[in-house]
Amino acid sequence: MEFFLDTADIEQIERGLEWGRVHGATTNPTLIARQGKAYLPTVQEIARLVPGPVSGEVLATDYEGILEQGRRLAGLADNVVVKVPLGPPGLRAVRQFAEEGIRTNVTLCFSAAQALLAAKAGASYISPFVGRLDDLGEEGMALIEAIVEIYGNYGFSTGVLVASVRNPQHVVIAARLGADVATIPFKTLEQLYQHPLTDRGLEQFLEDWRKTGKGFDDP
Repeated sequence: MEFFLDTADIEQIERGLEWGRVHGATTNPTLIARQGKAYLPTVQEIARLVPGPVSGEVLATDYEGILEQGRRLAGLADNVVVKVPLGPPGLRAVRQFAEEGIRTNVTLCFSAAQALLAAKAGASYISPFVGRLDDLGEEGMALIEAIVEIYGNYGFSTGVLVASVRNPQHVVIAARLGADVATIPFKTLEQLYQHPLTDRGLEQFLEDWRKTGKGFDDP
Protein backbone atom coordinates (compact mmCIF):
# COMPACT_ATOMS: atom_id res chain seq x y z
CA MET A 1 0.00 0.00 0.00
CA GLU A 2 1.27 3.45 -0.90
CA PHE A 3 1.30 6.44 1.46
CA PHE A 4 0.25 9.83 0.17
CA LEU A 5 0.49 12.96 2.31
CA ASP A 6 -2.78 14.87 2.62
CA THR A 7 -1.49 18.41 2.95
CA ALA A 8 -0.56 21.63 1.19
CA ASP A 9 2.25 22.39 3.65
CA ILE A 10 5.52 22.30 1.72
CA GLU A 11 7.66 21.76 4.82
CA GLN A 12 5.62 18.70 5.79
CA ILE A 13 5.97 17.29 2.29
CA GLU A 14 9.73 17.84 2.25
CA ARG A 15 10.11 16.10 5.62
CA GLY A 16 7.95 13.17 4.56
CA LEU A 17 10.03 12.77 1.41
CA GLU A 18 13.22 12.79 3.50
CA TRP A 19 11.84 9.89 5.53
CA GLY A 20 11.32 7.95 2.31
CA ARG A 21 7.73 6.96 3.07
CA VAL A 22 5.78 9.32 0.81
CA HIS A 23 4.76 8.11 -2.64
CA GLY A 24 2.34 10.88 -3.59
CA ALA A 25 0.18 13.71 -2.26
CA THR A 26 -3.39 14.91 -2.15
CA THR A 27 -4.65 18.39 -1.53
CA ASN A 28 -7.93 20.28 -1.61
CA PRO A 29 -9.30 23.84 -1.37
CA THR A 30 -9.41 23.74 2.43
CA LEU A 31 -5.79 22.67 2.80
CA ILE A 32 -4.52 25.27 0.33
CA ALA A 33 -6.64 28.00 1.94
CA ARG A 34 -4.95 27.28 5.29
CA GLN A 35 -1.59 28.05 3.68
CA GLY A 36 -2.82 31.39 2.34
CA LYS A 37 -1.30 30.70 -1.07
CA ALA A 38 -2.49 30.92 -4.67
CA TYR A 39 -4.29 27.80 -5.86
CA LEU A 40 -2.68 26.59 -9.10
CA PRO A 41 0.90 27.57 -8.17
CA THR A 42 0.58 25.59 -4.94
CA VAL A 43 -0.53 22.44 -6.77
CA GLN A 44 2.32 22.92 -9.24
CA GLU A 45 4.88 23.38 -6.46
CA ILE A 46 3.75 20.18 -4.76
CA ALA A 47 3.89 18.32 -8.08
CA ARG A 48 7.49 19.44 -8.58
CA LEU A 49 8.49 18.08 -5.18
CA VAL A 50 6.61 14.78 -5.14
CA PRO A 51 7.71 12.11 -7.64
CA GLY A 52 4.38 10.25 -7.59
CA PRO A 53 0.74 11.22 -8.17
CA VAL A 54 -0.44 14.59 -6.84
CA SER A 55 -4.20 15.12 -6.66
CA GLY A 56 -5.29 18.69 -7.29
CA GLU A 57 -9.00 19.42 -6.96
CA VAL A 58 -11.24 21.39 -9.31
CA LEU A 59 -13.28 24.20 -7.78
CA ALA A 60 -16.09 24.02 -10.34
CA THR A 61 -19.19 21.87 -9.84
CA ASP A 62 -20.68 22.06 -13.35
CA TYR A 63 -19.62 19.79 -16.20
CA GLU A 64 -18.02 22.40 -18.45
CA GLY A 65 -16.30 24.09 -15.53
CA ILE A 66 -14.89 20.79 -14.27
CA LEU A 67 -13.52 20.01 -17.73
CA GLU A 68 -11.91 23.44 -18.10
CA GLN A 69 -10.32 23.48 -14.66
CA GLY A 70 -9.35 19.81 -14.81
CA ARG A 71 -7.48 20.27 -18.08
CA ARG A 72 -5.62 23.24 -16.60
CA LEU A 73 -4.67 21.22 -13.52
CA ALA A 74 -3.51 18.27 -15.64
CA GLY A 75 -1.39 20.67 -17.69
CA LEU A 76 0.58 21.78 -14.65
CA ALA A 77 2.69 18.61 -14.51
CA ASP A 78 2.64 15.04 -15.77
CA ASN A 79 2.03 13.65 -12.28
CA VAL A 80 -1.04 15.79 -11.48
CA VAL A 81 -4.23 13.78 -10.99
CA VAL A 82 -7.47 15.75 -11.29
CA LYS A 83 -9.62 15.43 -8.20
CA VAL A 84 -13.32 15.56 -9.12
CA PRO A 85 -16.35 15.63 -6.78
CA LEU A 86 -18.93 12.87 -6.96
CA GLY A 87 -22.22 13.55 -8.71
CA PRO A 88 -23.55 13.44 -12.27
CA PRO A 89 -21.47 16.37 -13.63
CA GLY A 90 -18.30 15.06 -11.99
CA LEU A 91 -18.69 11.48 -13.18
CA ARG A 92 -19.58 12.64 -16.66
CA ALA A 93 -16.35 14.66 -16.66
CA VAL A 94 -14.40 11.66 -15.37
CA ARG A 95 -15.46 9.64 -18.40
CA GLN A 96 -14.36 12.44 -20.72
CA PHE A 97 -11.04 12.81 -18.92
CA ALA A 98 -10.47 9.07 -19.27
CA GLU A 99 -10.91 9.38 -23.03
CA GLU A 100 -8.34 12.19 -23.03
CA GLY A 101 -5.82 10.22 -20.96
CA ILE A 102 -6.20 12.46 -17.91
CA ARG A 103 -6.07 10.61 -14.59
CA THR A 104 -8.76 11.37 -12.01
CA ASN A 105 -9.43 10.97 -8.32
CA VAL A 106 -13.14 10.96 -7.46
CA THR A 107 -13.51 12.53 -4.03
CA LEU A 108 -16.12 12.79 -1.28
CA CYS A 109 -17.21 9.18 -1.58
CA PHE A 110 -19.40 7.90 1.25
CA SER A 111 -21.03 4.77 -0.14
CA ALA A 112 -20.17 1.63 -2.08
CA ALA A 113 -22.76 2.57 -4.69
CA GLN A 114 -20.94 5.84 -5.35
CA ALA A 115 -17.64 3.96 -5.62
CA LEU A 116 -19.16 1.56 -8.14
CA LEU A 117 -20.34 4.47 -10.30
CA ALA A 118 -16.90 6.08 -10.17
CA ALA A 119 -15.18 2.88 -11.28
CA LYS A 120 -17.63 2.41 -14.15
CA ALA A 121 -16.94 6.01 -15.24
CA GLY A 122 -13.22 5.21 -15.49
CA ALA A 123 -11.83 6.92 -12.39
CA SER A 124 -8.15 6.32 -11.66
CA TYR A 125 -8.80 6.55 -7.91
CA ILE A 126 -11.78 6.63 -5.59
CA SER A 127 -11.45 8.50 -2.27
CA PRO A 128 -13.78 7.16 0.44
CA PHE A 129 -13.80 9.44 3.50
CA VAL A 130 -13.60 7.05 6.44
CA GLY A 131 -13.10 9.55 9.24
CA ARG A 132 -16.17 11.57 8.38
CA LEU A 133 -18.28 8.41 8.40
CA ASP A 134 -16.88 7.54 11.83
CA ASP A 135 -17.92 11.00 13.00
CA LEU A 136 -21.52 10.13 12.14
CA GLY A 137 -21.39 6.88 14.08
CA GLU A 138 -20.91 4.71 11.00
CA GLU A 139 -18.07 2.26 10.39
CA GLY A 140 -15.82 4.00 7.91
CA MET A 141 -13.54 1.04 7.36
CA ALA A 142 -16.53 -1.17 6.52
CA LEU A 143 -16.92 0.99 3.42
CA ILE A 144 -13.33 0.25 2.41
CA GLU A 145 -13.96 -3.46 2.81
CA ALA A 146 -17.05 -3.27 0.59
CA ILE A 147 -15.32 -1.27 -2.13
CA VAL A 148 -12.28 -3.55 -2.23
CA GLU A 149 -14.58 -6.56 -2.52
CA ILE A 150 -16.69 -5.02 -5.32
CA TYR A 151 -13.68 -3.88 -7.31
CA GLY A 152 -12.10 -7.31 -6.93
CA ASN A 153 -15.27 -9.04 -8.10
CA TYR A 154 -15.26 -7.21 -11.41
CA GLY A 155 -11.60 -6.43 -11.98
CA PHE A 156 -11.97 -2.64 -11.89
CA SER A 157 -8.64 -0.86 -12.24
CA THR A 158 -9.72 2.08 -10.06
CA GLY A 159 -7.41 2.38 -7.06
CA VAL A 160 -8.93 2.56 -3.57
CA LEU A 161 -7.45 5.66 -1.95
CA VAL A 162 -8.46 5.80 1.72
CA ALA A 163 -9.07 9.43 2.75
CA SER A 164 -10.09 11.33 5.88
CA VAL A 165 -7.65 9.16 7.81
CA ARG A 166 -7.58 10.09 11.50
CA ASN A 167 -5.23 7.61 13.18
CA PRO A 168 -2.75 4.78 12.60
CA GLN A 169 -5.46 2.14 12.99
CA HIS A 170 -7.20 3.48 9.91
CA VAL A 171 -3.95 2.93 8.00
CA VAL A 172 -3.36 -0.57 9.37
CA ILE A 173 -6.92 -1.73 8.71
CA ALA A 174 -6.81 -0.26 5.21
CA ALA A 175 -3.63 -2.23 4.54
CA ARG A 176 -5.18 -5.45 5.87
CA LEU A 177 -8.21 -4.94 3.63
CA GLY A 178 -6.06 -4.47 0.54
CA ALA A 179 -6.57 -0.76 -0.16
CA ASP A 180 -4.15 0.66 -2.71
CA VAL A 181 -3.37 3.98 -1.04
CA ALA A 182 -3.87 5.76 2.28
CA THR A 183 -3.62 9.53 2.12
CA ILE A 184 -2.73 10.71 5.57
CA PRO A 185 -2.05 13.94 7.47
CA PHE A 186 1.55 14.50 8.51
CA LYS A 187 0.61 14.03 12.18
CA THR A 188 -0.66 10.53 11.43
CA LEU A 189 2.48 9.71 9.45
CA GLU A 190 4.50 10.63 12.55
CA GLN A 191 2.27 8.46 14.74
CA LEU A 192 2.96 5.41 12.56
CA TYR A 193 6.53 5.41 13.89
CA GLN A 194 5.61 5.77 17.54
CA HIS A 195 5.12 3.22 20.29
CA PRO A 196 5.92 3.75 23.99
CA LEU A 197 7.66 0.37 24.25
CA THR A 198 10.00 1.33 21.42
CA ASP A 199 11.02 4.52 23.24
CA ARG A 200 11.34 2.72 26.57
CA GLY A 201 13.39 -0.09 25.06
CA LEU A 202 15.83 2.28 23.35
CA GLU A 203 16.26 4.27 26.55
CA GLN A 204 17.05 1.06 28.46
CA PHE A 205 19.56 -0.17 25.88
CA LEU A 206 21.46 3.14 25.95
CA GLU A 207 21.36 3.40 29.73
CA ASP A 208 22.74 -0.13 30.11
CA TRP A 209 25.64 0.70 27.81
CA ARG A 210 26.39 4.00 29.55
CA LYS A 211 26.88 2.05 32.78
CA THR A 212 29.80 0.20 31.19
CA GLY A 213 31.70 3.46 30.78
CA LYS A 214 32.86 2.42 27.33
CA GLY A 215 32.57 4.25 24.03
CA PHE A 216 31.33 2.96 20.69
CA ASP A 217 34.79 1.95 19.45
CA ASP A 218 36.33 0.83 22.76
CA PRO A 219 37.59 -2.76 22.91
